[in-house]
Amino acid sequence: MTSREIILNKIKANKPAATQHPGPLTNAIRYENALETFKIMLANIEGKTFEVSSWEEIASILNVEYPDLPNKATDIPQLASWADFSLKHEDPHLLEQINVAVIQGKVAVAENAAIWVTEEGMTHRVLPFITQYLAIVVPANNLVNNMHDAFEQIATGNYGWGAFISGPSKTADIEQSLVIGAHGARALCVFLLAE
Repeated sequence: MTSREIILNKIKANKPAATQHPGPLTNAIRYENALETFKIMLANIEGKTFEVSSWEEIASILNVEYPDLPNKATDIPQLASWADFSLKHEDPHLLEQINVAVIQGKVAVAENAAIWVTEEGMTHRVLPFITQYLAIVVPANNLVNNMHDAFEQIATGNYGWGAFISGPSKTADIEQSLVIGAHGARALCVFLLAE
């Protein structure tokens, strides 16, 4: 018997007994104003929230937030005239040139300002992580209170890849030096689009 088989057999022998599902969650946090909570939570992690009612308004705000940056990219048809970088490249390494990317989010969570994004509508999965600045457009009516509500919404989705994104990337080393944008976007704007 190999050492691998010995280890696997020991794991199987020490498997804990099955337990019953605890049932529906009844005490999940609910906010009096989920929108205001989302804005506060996103601001706390250095992100910006914009409540908008049209794609034109989004393009206008993007031009103000990122006025002189070249290589702006999006797969969102309504923002095609705003973008100046084609995402049709076969080689994702060419995406390192992107300064601003706008993607669509599916669900926004007030509890922690996380946004669920999937590969749908994204030419390359690396896009939200390789860009210098990231903007995410989420339908305003897809704002939920907590992660439990978010998981209920996304559980029936049909997608190959998805991730929760919250705020610009940050890291703090052992000397407690905070670096923003070390391994992802340096800034995040979230557009809550009323439809």
